[in-house]
Amino acid sequence: YRNIMAALGIEVVEIELGDAAYLHAGHLEAAHREKPLKGVLFASPANPTGAVIPADELSALVETAEALGIAVISDEIYHRLAYGAPDITALAFGNSVTVINSFSKYYCMTGWRIGWMVLPEALVRPVERIAQSLYISPPELSQVAAIEAFAATEELEAVKGRYAWNRELLMKRLPELGFPLAAPMDGAFYAFCDVTRHTNDSMAFARKMLAEAHVAATPGRDFDTLAGHRTMRFSYAGSHDDMVEAMARIERWLR
Repeated sequence: YRNIMAALGIEVVEIELGDAAYLHAGHLEAAHREKPLKGVLFASPANPTGAVIPADELSALVETAEALGIAVISDEIYHRLAYGAPDITALAFGNSVTVINSFSKYYCMTGWRIGWMVLPEALVRPVERIAQSLYISPPELSQVAAIEAFAATEELEAVKGRYAWNRELLMKRLPELGFPLAAPMDGAFYAFCDVTRHTNDSMAFARKMLAEAHVAATPGRDFDTLAGHRTMRFSYAGSHDDMVEAMARIERWLR
């Protein structure tokens, strides 16, 4: 999102969360006092952390934004991939919210490039005009497949069950290997870890781990321009055998 906004000429204001796992209304108020904001964009479950904003906090966040005249964009692309709490849409707390969602994650259609938006009525036609200029519409094949995906709940829940199995493994093994969790693994399929027990340069560490242990992970610098050198994102979307093997390779490599 940072790069998309920059390409569109929008001034990006990143909000530091401190020790919090997700954006609170207080963060928004403080950021707005420092520099008036026109919009706020957040994701729940989040990437890279997997953290979920609880319903009461999400309600306060939306209400605060509306009171301050800040447009709300809620990225709900990882909905239906929460493991300890029900999915809560920001639309439950305000009529002016814009929601972004996709078939890429829960519906396993990454690469089909199809998703949807829920918009305030006043924004529907402007967004239609922009869409016509950018891409006209998703390919017909993707649209047909997306309709069929709605009927594949049994298969998709089996995939989610595998994610949950992998999640349990990584929640145990990563801290044992010296990668304590930097945020709760509430949803999505990511573990966001503190790597300072091993390095103060997550980019170099990720390159070395890939070259020597043949395990790929994403340096935190991709997500956090200030403290990302201390963190790393591990994905557990693969097979369970691959997750077991990845943990074993890292353990051998670190010895």
